[in-house]
Amino acid sequence: MPLWQWLLDAVGVLLVLILLYGVALVVRRRLLSRHGGTFELSYRVRSGRAGRGWLLGLGRYSGESLEWFRIFSLSPRPKRSWARSVMTFDSRRDPEGPEQGSLYPDHVVVECGTPAGPVELAMSPSSLTGFQAWLEAGPPRPAQEI
Repeated sequence: MPLWQWLLDAVGVLLVLILLYGVALVVRRRLLSRHGGTFELSYRVRSGRAGRGWLLGLGRYSGESLEWFRIFSLSPRPKRSWARSVMTFDSRRDPEGPEQGSLYPDHVVVECGTPAGPVELAMSPSSLTGFQAWLEAGPPRPAQEI
């Protein structure tokens, strides 16, 4: 078999694999959102450099926790999860500089507190309203000592 036929076969196999990956991503997103409560949610994994370290993903409310799934992963399990009982809303801000290109359009950056340290998330303003309502709807927290 000539070399060009091998190359053509290899390109065909590569295109089929890319197509299967795309279909698998769509099916995964549908399965994650079948129970509702999913929204576009970006998570900042590294905050060392301004505007860097953002990963696009999906958020899902699951009982008493917020689960985060990477957008281009095929894993059915969340990559991160935060319990409502220990998460606090600290502030919100607009994306600055390079962050604007790293995040979904019109998303705002939300800074939250957790026992493990601060967490930065980015979501749409309507998702932020739902997130704040979800946090406030949790059981009352014990009073903190001063």
